[in-house]
Amino acid sequence: MDGLRFLMIDANLTRRQALFALSAFQPSSPAGSRMAVEGYIFQQYASRQKKHLSEIVTEAFAMARQAGFHNIEINTAFFEANIRSRTLAALRANGLRMPSVYCGGAVHDERLAEQTLAKALEVAALCRPFGCTAVVTNPDPKPGQARKTDDELAVEARSLNRMGQALRHEGYELRVHHHTPQLVENAREWRYILANTDPRDVALCVDLDWVHQSGLVPLDILREGGARVREIHVRNSKNKLWLESFEDGDIDYRAIAAYLGKQKLEPLVVVELAYRENTPITHSLAEDLRSSRIYAERIFGIKA
Repeated sequence: MDGLRFLMIDANLTRRQALFALSAFQPSSPAGSRMAVEGYIFQQYASRQKKHLSEIVTEAFAMARQAGFHNIEINTAFFEANIRSRTLAALRANGLRMPSVYCGGAVHDERLAEQTLAKALEVAALCRPFGCTAVVTNPDPKPGQARKTDDELAVEARSLNRMGQALRHEGYELRVHHHTPQLVENAREWRYILANTDPRDVALCVDLDWVHQSGLVPLDILREGGARVREIHVRNSKNKLWLESFEDGDIDYRAIAAYLGKQKLEPLVVVELAYRENTPITHSLAEDLRSSRIYAERIFGIKA
């Protein structure tokens, strides 16, 4: 009630200011929060400053924590030899947990699939002390995004089943992510994976913005994935131009949240910001992260 009284003092507060003010009165995050922030935006942040990722990782993770996130999902770039120790130190220093880690790679070729699995097991082991229980992988496209043959898709499905089995044996769940290459031809590759992998070993991570960017309907893909969807990546756009923060836009996330609630599905919700070259940027990344967290909490009814 005090928070509401505070907000009523000035009827001229902007939406962003109101969200910031309201956040000050939110209770602390419960254990086992199923919201996280994706680390890709920090790679863009480093690039825009013409710095190596290792130079900004300490600042970036502190920024995520100050924005109100307790969980983060990062990828293998954060675990290269020249940055690994800083990554682990920054995770510990900011009390960040990692319910999942992103580790993509090729799986349509058996030799390459073995390398992808080995890397996933290595990175997952590094993340285990931070509560990691899932590996998110994105099947690499072929060079030039050439069309995968039916035989290559069959190898891909078998490889994902083996990868899922191996990870499950070590205590991790495999979640298959996608970008646009997996969604072309009416989601040919994505639907092949859905139909030809074992639900016991292969779960799904649906990136709702990439679905929208591909000209498909996010809610339709969610419905097809059903209970196998254990994670969603959320971002929004206007006329398919990525917004600087997670907010209202092309995708109706209220409808997404309503569907999840009706179906009693509780995927990990990963806020993934990204900027196009022509994305208007009017606030600092720290502000965008904070307002995105507040918006996601409100839409999905969960705490970060």
